[in-house]
Amino acid sequence: MSKDGPNWDGLLKWSLAHSDGTGSSRNLSEEDKKWFMEAMQAQSIDVIKRMKEITLVMQTPEQVLQDQGVTPSDIEDMLDELQEHVEAIDMANDLHSIGGLVPLLNYLKNSHGNIRAKAADVVTTIVQNNPKSQQLVMEANGLEPLLSNFTSDPDVTARTKALGAISSLIRHNKPGVAAFRLANGYAALRDALSSDSVRFQRKALNLIQYLLHENNADCQVVNELGFPRVMMHLASSEDAEVREAALRGLLELAKDKKERGTDDNSSEEDEKLKQILQDRIKGISMMSSEDLGAAREERLLVDSLWNACYNEPSSLRDKGLLVLPGEDELPPDIASQHFEPPLRAWSANNAAENKDSTEKKETPLLLGFGPPAGNPGQQ
Repeated sequence: MSKDGPNWDGLLKWSLAHSDGTGSSRNLSEEDKKWFMEAMQAQSIDVIKRMKEITLVMQTPEQVLQDQGVTPSDIEDMLDELQEHVEAIDMANDLHSIGGLVPLLNYLKNSHGNIRAKAADVVTTIVQNNPKSQQLVMEANGLEPLLSNFTSDPDVTARTKALGAISSLIRHNKPGVAAFRLANGYAALRDALSSDSVRFQRKALNLIQYLLHENNADCQVVNELGFPRVMMHLASSEDAEVREAALRGLLELAKDKKERGTDDNSSEEDEKLKQILQDRIKGISMMSSEDLGAAREERLLVDSLWNACYNEPSSLRDKGLLVLPGEDELPPDIASQHFEPPLRAWSANNAAENKDSTEKKETPLLLGFGPPAGNPGQQ
């Protein structure tokens, strides 16, 4: 192997020379095997080893890294690499065992907003649909800095990323949901809905919707905190995803009220909701054919919410705008489809594919400390 890298031309010629196109196996000499393995290993890495090296950097004090010329941008790139590694669920679980989870959580308190945001992003990847890592993060008290960033970080991107991590951490995690409630999480979600960031609003609405769907008893808490009024306002948002998320939340509250046979809203709020729905119906009626197709979910939500509140179909049905020509018939429950947990694309892969995922092309890595004095060639 030359210092410039593997001899890919030689590797190609070797492969062609040892392949006759029949798929039959050949007996390789020990010299050929050794050469081939060296060529392959030069372009692959041991992911666990790599994660240990990244952990070493994360454990290095910020001032030491700065003295060595390591910039916040360098740290972000390193966290990007770590995120790629922990996309594999076994690697995500191994991060704790090699001592990397706690240093990662400490980055949530970093002085740079971009690093706090990126650290939360990595946490999201680690805990998403991963009960073992959810438990490990909870045991490491990871929810506390996430909640702190979510509620009070001056950087809205860091707040948004923290909320995304919280959402992944507490989904299908009863202890996580209980801890979120005890930490006054619903009040923080209400405050998030008042943000100027539509992305922050969307994430907050989606988490509210999930929590209400999983536990109807929380509908009372949400009503007492004044969520319906805020969600009614957002149901008229210029952002289609915010409108849809707000309508889904209102639908959950309306279904709960109907099941309990109570009316928690004032007549003023009922009239306001009715006016908002009528305005949405009018807006939908004025849409072009292309926009109508894109607004299918909103059309279904408006009709379902009208039906839940007033026990009758909306005028969208009479106008022929609920199911357009060429569209499928209505699903039996349009709300529940939004609560199916997303699956990791690789979760169904077999053991061989998981093994393959532990090898990646080598890229430059930051090191926490330089080589010992008098030994400049050692790394």
